[in-house]
Amino acid sequence: MMELKRISIDTSKAVFTLHGVDAQERPVLRRTLRRAQLEAWFAKQASTEVVLEACGGSHHWGRVLGAMGHHVRLIPPQYVKPFVKRGKNDRNDAEAISEAASRPGMRYVPVKTAEQQARAMVLSVRELLVKQQTQLVNALRGHAAEFGVIAAKGIDKLATLVALIAADAAVPAEVQEAIGVLSGQVEQIAAQLRALDRKLLTLHKATPMSRLLGEIPGVGPIGALSLVLTVDPGQFKSGRHFAAWLGLVPKERSTGGKQRLGSISREGNERLRQLLVLGATAVVRYAKPGSKSASKWLLELLERRPRKVAAVALANKMARIAWAMMTSGEGYRRQPIAA
Repeated sequence: MMELKRISIDTSKAVFTLHGVDAQERPVLRRTLRRAQLEAWFAKQASTEVVLEACGGSHHWGRVLGAMGHHVRLIPPQYVKPFVKRGKNDRNDAEAISEAASRPGMRYVPVKTAEQQARAMVLSVRELLVKQQTQLVNALRGHAAEFGVIAAKGIDKLATLVALIAADAAVPAEVQEAIGVLSGQVEQIAAQLRALDRKLLTLHKATPMSRLLGEIPGVGPIGALSLVLTVDPGQFKSGRHFAAWLGLVPKERSTGGKQRLGSISREGNERLRQLLVLGATAVVRYAKPGSKSASKWLLELLERRPRKVAAVALANKMARIAWAMMTSGEGYRRQPIAA
């Protein structure tokens, strides 16, 4: 049996491409397995390092292969891409994963437990339902506008819009029937969202760290749970590194000793960045002297910068505060209220 230092796997739904190297980093294994063959093949191998790109399915295989005694590492896909040679195919991808794993400064994603993935899935389902609800409401408003029926903005005004369409004799019966189908779907999704919100609120109250993070102004139960279930604070050296991972730092295009900073990089977890910016925007909206959420720093920043820029800066600060709290386990220290 050949001695393998590392096996990298390029995964897909049905086909898995393996690339193995020996102690001298020489390729000694190139093989393609079907999904049903993968587990049995690794069960026959001696304990070794196994590397995959981080995705939803890779966490499952990380748990399965880890239970067999293999040392599993997951690499973010964006860190693998620079090592792909020429054309993209399964073998080149598997080789690129192995090459990326050979770098001493490479960063890895911890393998999630089944419970962590299950809880995070509830957040993903809620996000999907919110998107579907928005699509349905926009479609309903657009179709109603085709017949000159409009209503004020806001999902709470949707019932008024549906009532106006039903009361308008000029609107054809086919249109009223179609609008009824859309409004019925909106009501169904709204009921599902209410049930999910109750479940998430219960989970938030039952999670000590989530309750602590919820004390940060601008961080609600959804944001706090997303941070707890998505972020491993031990992967970051400091709060600044965490904020950079979220993409809340300026994009740098420096060269020749000259520093050039642009807009935020927008790298990392898009959903977490969105939640933090939305929460910061809410704080900025009501920021005024004497309010509990408005610190002296924020009020002075609003005097110098536009509100949207201040909101992103506040989101950056919130991210660093959240990392510090998750690392130390301490509660939120409220800053003195600005006079």
